[in-house]
Amino acid sequence: MKIVGLSGSKVGSKTRTAMNYTVKALQEKYPDTEVTLIDLAEYDVQFSDGRNYMEYEGDTKYVAETIMEADAIVIGTPVFQASIPATLKNVFDLLPVNAFRDKVVSILVTAGSAKHYLMVEQQLKPILAYMKAQMVQTYVFIEEEDFHRKEIVNDDVLFRIGRLAEDTVVLTETFSQIREAKEAEYDF
Repeated sequence: MKIVGLSGSKVGSKTRTAMNYTVKALQEKYPDTEVTLIDLAEYDVQFSDGRNYMEYEGDTKYVAETIMEADAIVIGTPVFQASIPATLKNVFDLLPVNAFRDKVVSILVTAGSAKHYLMVEQQLKPILAYMKAQMVQTYVFIEEEDFHRKEIVNDDVLFRIGRLAEDTVVLTETFSQIREAKEAEYDF
C-alpha cells in the first residue's frame, strides 16, 4: 500500500509538524506500507496551465505522479484567509478530475482558532468529492494552542492523529477488498 502525506503549504511550520507526526504514526503502526511525505515548501511546483499532469517536468511532474500512484493520501493544510492555500489548490488543479477515484483521502488541518473548523466541510470536502475521493469522514483539526516550539502538546490531538492513520489504512484496505470482489464478478 502506498500512502502519500501532502503538506499543502509553502510557509509556516505547524502543518509540516503535524504531518511529521502523522507519517510517524503510519510508519510505526503499519511498517509494511510505503509512506512518502511531500511538503510543497520543498518543491518548485508550476502553476497549472491545463496540460495533462504527465506533460509537466521536474518537481511538478514528481508531485503529480506520486499522488496519482498512491492508494491513499493524507492531506495536511493550514487555513489561510478562511480557505485552503493556493499551493494546495494548484496541486488539485494539476490533476485530472477523477484523480482520487479509488483512493482514500484523509484530512489534517491546522488553524489559528476554532473559527475555521467548518472550512473543511464547506470547501475541502466538496473539492475532494468532485475529484471522486473516498474520504475518511472524520478529520484532525489542530489549533494554535495545541503547539509549543514545533511540538504537538495536546494528547487528544496525538490520539486523533493515530486514529486518522488507522482509519486511513483500514478504509484503504476495505475499499481495495470491495473493488477486488466486484472485479471478480465480471469474470474477464
